Amino acid sequence: MNDWPDGWSGDNRSNGGNSGNRYGRGSAGAQPEGARVMRQVRRGPAAPAPGSPAAPPPSYGGVPQQPTYDDGQGYDDPYDSGYNTGQVYGSPNGPGGPQGPGGGGSRGPRPAPNWRRRIKWTAITLVTLLVVVSVSTYFWADSKLHRDVDLSTVIDRPDAGEGTNYLIVGSDSRAGMSAEEKKKLHTGSAEGKRTDSMMILHTGDNGSTLISLPRDSNVTIPTYKGSTSGKTFQGTGRQVKLNAAYAEDGPTLLVRTIEANTGLHIDHYVEIGFAGFANIVDAVGGVEMNLDQGFKDKYSGADFKKGKQTLNGEQALAFVRTRHAFAASDLQRTKNQQKFLAALAHQVATPGTVLNPFKLYPTMGAGLDSLTVDKDMSLWDLADMFWAMKGVTGGDGKSMNMPVSGSTGGNLVWDKAKVKTLVNELQNDEKVTVSGN
Repeated sequence: MNDWPDGWSGDNRSNGGNSGNRYGRGSAGAQPEGARVMRQVRRGPAAPAPGSPAAPPPSYGGVPQQPTYDDGQGYDDPYDSGYNTGQVYGSPNGPGGPQGPGGGGSRGPRPAPNWRRRIKWTAITLVTLLVVVSVSTYFWADSKLHRDVDLSTVIDRPDAGEGTNYLIVGSDSRAGMSAEEKKKLHTGSAEGKRTDSMMILHTGDNGSTLISLPRDSNVTIPTYKGSTSGKTFQGTGRQVKLNAAYAEDGPTLLVRTIEANTGLHIDHYVEIGFAGFANIVDAVGGVEMNLDQGFKDKYSGADFKKGKQTLNGEQALAFVRTRHAFAASDLQRTKNQQKFLAALAHQVATPGTVLNPFKLYPTMGAGLDSLTVDKDMSLWDLADMFWAMKGVTGGDGKSMNMPVSGSTGGNLVWDKAKVKTLVNELQNDEKVTVSGN
């Protein structure tokens, strides 16, 4: 019986045979070893010949021989599985992977994202950020207001009515301006401060009303208390132009004079100077105006053509100050001032300004730095004034001059009957029926 696989003979196990078909190690045959065809070699002992009794499995030190892993069809060793096909341990289907021995089975699908949770936390983050930015902006803006006017020192005041009355003043203050800036803006170098424009803005449930008070209006200086000395100055019936009251003792005397001559209670005071006005216009990127006629004025530096155009800060200041170019002088100037302020408010409120932080914050900074207000003025009051000013041009309000009946000695005389009706309507927050010049 030959225990060697087919194709081998006993001579192959010796070193001295002369068989011509010996191709083993050291063979002198001419056929190369690579041409030899070898059958698969069993790892276990040779199978017994047919008809012979099966031999008992050998034991090694009392340990039975382990069963063969060859079933005649190739290896089925699970620990060898994968190497014959190129797979290695740790591969998805290998012994170390989830599909192999010791694996955890098939990996389940990846869980879907919890969009409701993500949206919730995104919304919370955005709301928190908005609150932080809003609160920071509020305190930043509030710190910039110059609350220098104390209306509590004004004496003999009329009772407050319905709605809110703002006195808006444009002064010729040159504080902080260099000689070059004064020359550029055609402001001159006069000492002291005067008022170039004065307006009363009433806000309430029946719309807003903007009333210009011509600076040449004839008024009586009443008894008043000095803003710095605290001394009481008795009224003597002295007749002056309205802007002289401001030049004599500043904002508090101006408020006292307006209240005494109209009977209308002033709730808040807002003032802006030359430089501040020009800075606001430049910060917002200019204001578009459509002029009905062109005009020039060497005193203010105005030089405008008819039609639509965008005014920068220097041009805007010249536009609102010009009066010598018009036959109606100060009355036409007040109309131009109203027209421009309404256009400015509209420009500031556009999405291009409000939604652009690179334009909004410079505009707010320039405006707030330039304003002088009363001690009780809040940012909410300022916002109310701003939106009311904008509403006047949107049809939700009315703009007019104080009714005038004539003039005397260059001073404009108010129409007392119309003024009384106007004040009564404002005090009761009624729709204004009176018309001005």
